[in-house]
Amino acid sequence: MAEPVVRIPDAKVALSTASVYPESTATAFEIAGRLGYDGVEVMVWTDPVSQDIEALRRLSDHHRVPILAIHAPCLLITQRVWSTDPWTKLQRARAAAERLGASTVVVHPPFRWQRQYARDFVTGIWRMADETDVRFAVENMYPWRYRDREVLAYAPDWDVTKDDYRHFTVDLSHTATARADAMSMVGRMGDRLGHIHLADGNGSAKDEHLVPGRGSQPCAELLEQLAGSSFDGHVVIEVNTRRAMSSAEREADLAEALAFTRLHLASAGAAAPSAGSPPGSSSSPDSRPPQPRVSYGRPRLRRP
Repeated sequence: MAEPVVRIPDAKVALSTASVYPESTATAFEIAGRLGYDGVEVMVWTDPVSQDIEALRRLSDHHRVPILAIHAPCLLITQRVWSTDPWTKLQRARAAAERLGASTVVVHPPFRWQRQYARDFVTGIWRMADETDVRFAVENMYPWRYRDREVLAYAPDWDVTKDDYRHFTVDLSHTATARADAMSMVGRMGDRLGHIHLADGNGSAKDEHLVPGRGSQPCAELLEQLAGSSFDGHVVIEVNTRRAMSSAEREADLAEALAFTRLHLASAGAAAPSAGSPPGSSSSPDSRPPQPRVSYGRPRLRRP
């Protein structure tokens, strides 16, 4: 029997600059270029380079690594980055995306204590989305846990599918922390799923952001379903490498994450359903032709 022809789907695989912490934003561009990522998602945070559009442009040009997405400064540690006003932060994120050629701004739902911002958030995101071609992809979060207690830290809700947004980001580390059914959430997002934060987790109260394949989340299943669907967004590796004992170990983790992602996109590409199938559908396992063999150990897995 002839070997199957592998069709690598069009979804681009990007590296979040947060994945190299405590290394710098500049280091993320260097690693992304060396390993063969299709681009980066810039996490705007306390690193001054991440806040500087011209510095980011120079890094992108120097390493020949496109900037595919901007993550707005929504974290607790970035409350004063790009203003203390949350709407100003989003306006600046949109401007950065437009100037740098990024297609997506990732944004978290408000913290509950940001009462006015939370009250206007859904309508405000729609208003901003109507003013630009950049996607505002609202990301699922999780309840905070302390011992046996849950604290609802986000409003309108950590489960963003309960509200009406034009585009969503699904984060599989966050579904693990929330102990939510990731594929069910993806199904509710439907064709409004515009962006993926690929990471793994085991349901700990801490947001783990493990390398895909090292936890309990359906990372491979999601990739295979996306590959056979009309998904036209980006898959972003957003993992925690803070425990890496060396730069080489960190880079090996990021190479493994890229290989895992390309492997499962390619595996689905060899047996993909029709292009119009929704993300939640898949072909019968019995009808799949033999799957291509790809080694996780290769640092570069570029499209042919």
